[in-house]
Amino acid sequence: MSESTHPLTYQRDLRGLTRVDLADLIHAAARRRGLRSGVDKQRIRKWEVLGVMPDAANQTYIAEALDLPIELVEPDTWPHWLPLSDGGVVPFGSSSSVTALREALKTAMDPQRRAVLALSGSALTALAGSWAGGAQPATLVTHLSDGTLVGDDTVTMLEDSVRRLNVLATDQRQHFAALMDAHLTTVTNLIGHGRYDRTTGLRLHLLASTLAQTVAWHRFDHGRHTAAGQLWIAALHSAHATNDTDLGAAMLGDLAYQAAWRRDHATAASLLQHALVRTEHPAARSLLHLRLARTLAAQGEKRAALRALTAAEHHLGVSSGIPRPTWCAWMSEADLAVDSGQALLDLGDASRALHLITQGQALLPTSREKTKGVFLAYQAASHLRLREPELAAQAAGQALQLARRIDAPRCERLVQDLLPSFTPYEATPGVPELQEAAARRPTE
Repeated sequence: MSESTHPLTYQRDLRGLTRVDLADLIHAAARRRGLRSGVDKQRIRKWEVLGVMPDAANQTYIAEALDLPIELVEPDTWPHWLPLSDGGVVPFGSSSSVTALREALKTAMDPQRRAVLALSGSALTALAGSWAGGAQPATLVTHLSDGTLVGDDTVTMLEDSVRRLNVLATDQRQHFAALMDAHLTTVTNLIGHGRYDRTTGLRLHLLASTLAQTVAWHRFDHGRHTAAGQLWIAALHSAHATNDTDLGAAMLGDLAYQAAWRRDHATAASLLQHALVRTEHPAARSLLHLRLARTLAAQGEKRAALRALTAAEHHLGVSSGIPRPTWCAWMSEADLAVDSGQALLDLGDASRALHLITQGQALLPTSREKTKGVFLAYQAASHLRLREPELAAQAAGQALQLARRIDAPRCERLVQDLLPSFTPYEATPGVPELQEAAARRPTE
């Protein structure tokens, strides 16, 4: 799909509909209401080519004809309420990075759109397969004669600002979510409307990928899964445009993490296996193998999970002679120990799991507070599995307190999910206090 393709044209093409076919479906939608429609192929051409806006009634008929949720229809925003994706996923194409970024921004900012446009696991897997197979990347050079020239100083300022925001401590970064959104919008507009050469295009796409990934994690941590997924897809498109395969693998790895979190382990495993096809840096391969081990263990696939753990440990110890990619620079022995422990916990080896999780907790740098909260929740789960409720309550209470201090709802969700397992131990010291704290609103 080219950047100039009208969203209605895209939706027609997606379904193999001609303008005559769409007109017939609009007539049928009107008849179901006891009405008649005068829409024909010439009218549809005016909508798609000449920029004519259909009235509110026809926009409702269009949504019904395309089997889209009526809730998406916002007549004043035509044609932008129409999705630019199939199953929530924008396919690769010559200008797909801009399309994916715009779709992600619309979804991130529109609660109604998030509510009705869930991502399809099969569409995600197909996108990953296309990436692994070497799909054609988007162009890095713009040929817009009327576009405003994007200067080097502009890109440098954005790069410096994003770099400074990304190194902020977790408890401070939460205050800048709106600024990150604004930066991503700015970069998207520069890519879509600016005039630049290949070098500047490369820098802009790298910025877009980094920004979209960061904004995606913020949405994910707050439970906005559709928006997070769209942002990771956009980051994948931007990374693919730069031909940075490790960066592209990072986005597939994040999408897999999200799928596993939502217990769609089949999709998670497929995404990770595709990602590993083109991943080069040992640290990146270690992280992806570790995530694969976690999702295989959750499915009870013991042998495959243990093989993945062995691979993760091996690759983490390999020296490549080149710096680690920024997105996995934090990967450490602490992460390997804790996630290995969590995989073993899912496989039923609670004693060894607790040993590894405790070991990893001790190795974790103090700067990684959000990760510490997640690790504490894992530690609590291990104690529960070993019937040590007092220790479990202590770890869970620490995780809950930390999650609320740094505004990490995903970490708090891990603790909340453990609460039913504390029910048999309500007389155990520490458990009533944990239950009371969990039931209390953070602002109380």
